[in-house]
Amino acid sequence: MDYKKRRVLLVLSWYDHRLQRGIEKYAQEHGWHLSPEVTRERTIPWGWNGDGILAWLAEGDDLAEFVARAKKPTVDFSFRRPQLKFARVLFDHEHGARLVADHFLTRGFEHFLYYHDFENWSFKERGRAFTAEVTAAGKTCRWIRWQEATASSPTARHQDWKRKRAWLASELRQAPKPLAVFAPSDWMAVDIVETCESIGLSVPEEVAVVGADNLILAADTMPMPISTVDPNLEYIGHVGAALLDDLMDGKPPPEKPIRVPSGRLILRKSSDLVAVNHDGVAKSLRFIWRHFHEPIGVADVARSAGMCTRGLQKAFVEHIRRSPGQELHRVRIDHAKQVLASCSEKTESVAAMCGYANLNSFWVAFRRATGMSPAQYRKRFGSLP
Repeated sequence: MDYKKRRVLLVLSWYDHRLQRGIEKYAQEHGWHLSPEVTRERTIPWGWNGDGILAWLAEGDDLAEFVARAKKPTVDFSFRRPQLKFARVLFDHEHGARLVADHFLTRGFEHFLYYHDFENWSFKERGRAFTAEVTAAGKTCRWIRWQEATASSPTARHQDWKRKRAWLASELRQAPKPLAVFAPSDWMAVDIVETCESIGLSVPEEVAVVGADNLILAADTMPMPISTVDPNLEYIGHVGAALLDDLMDGKPPPEKPIRVPSGRLILRKSSDLVAVNHDGVAKSLRFIWRHFHEPIGVADVARSAGMCTRGLQKAFVEHIRRSPGQELHRVRIDHAKQVLASCSEKTESVAAMCGYANLNSFWVAFRRATGMSPAQYRKRFGSLP
């Protein structure tokens, strides 16, 4: 082994290949030697002596004890153990929840539900942000927790699948429709979709569903592909590795955790519904979503709805809290984010794909909306090569 290389230990109690890929990319760029045996085998190398640790200390008191005793520069990707004063890089759960709330509000939903089936610090952050955003729009949101609905022990509760599904079915039947549901995990979103199917509620017509973390492989092969928040874990891994490099150089840790916002909301069939109670607004929304890549303007949108521009402006603000022009702009920028994050198309091509007349107008609009140039956004949120 080349002992001139920095030796970094991975202590990840929760494995995701996207996070590790971001770490590995940074390690290759900077000549690190990575030791992943804790992640791979869950074998704690007591007495290990290296330069730094990248950790995900969600589960396992023994892992947390080992990292604390090692007294090495450490970055933790979890906030499960806030009493351990490590530097942290975390997903911005509140930002992701606001994306989901805005998605539902834009589609005109009046009734909202937030659901999870066990306690977790990240679920609480998402729930608080989602309900706050919905409440700020003058709507109501119920927050239901399976763990509060049962008196059984935690072990029995997680095994009691039938009881949980029966309880969830009752909650969904009673809720007013159409209903917008946010679950802070894709697997809990599957709970919602499958329960709806079992009791005859149609998704998304009666219950629209969005999950989080983009965990389901081959999601588009599911009978009901589920919309989700992409946590951009590759970039989180890269940012965490860069922070660890600073700590190993002797730089002080940041006072607060570094929060990495979601790059995008991945839209699939489970939330593909317009619930606006205004025919003209609903028609114009569908027109925007189908034709945003064309050189259309507000006058074209108004014609698609059979309304005058002034009347449509007023109806849009009343029903979705933004003007038709702002919605067209939002859809174009959101699509640009997805393209920039997922492929290597030239910026000129991205501008044309999103309905912009030229590169300059796209560049100005994108920077105004995101605070970054298209190139900066791709570097920060794109899949690492």
